[in-house]
Amino acid sequence: MATFRVTTLVAAPPERVFAAWTDLDRFPEWIGGVTRVTDRVGSIDQAGSRYTVWFGRMASPTEILEVERPRFIRTRFGNAILKGESAVTFEPEGEGTRIHQEFATRGFISAIMGRIFAMGSYRGSFQGELETFRQLVESETPGNSRQG
Repeated sequence: MATFRVTTLVAAPPERVFAAWTDLDRFPEWIGGVTRVTDRVGSIDQAGSRYTVWFGRMASPTEILEVERPRFIRTRFGNAILKGESAVTFEPEGEGTRIHQEFATRGFISAIMGRIFAMGSYRGSFQGELETFRQLVESETPGNSRQG
């Protein structure tokens, strides 16, 4: 099992950040390669809920393991290339929200792919996706001085 951590500060309150993070319809806007989300069962606010994230024709079934709105969400995800768990904490910091995301991969191939996605901040990397998410939320936050 390999573990990777990324973090960023979003100039928006935790509830707004959490709501955007859990808006499954918006995944294609910030998660590299996502084409759609299907097979939704349950509420994003409940452990045991499930959905499938699609990367073209490759499905990644996902299950909510723990959730505490607007502070924390932990999921299990997986396909042949990348599988494991993601734990995300949303902490108030100043007038914004600090996001801490931890990926724990399962399996040899996932460890290799996780390492590739953890390197650098290119658009499809873990950090790149987090920065794309930050920009998305900040662009929609009224009165945000970081808007571009």
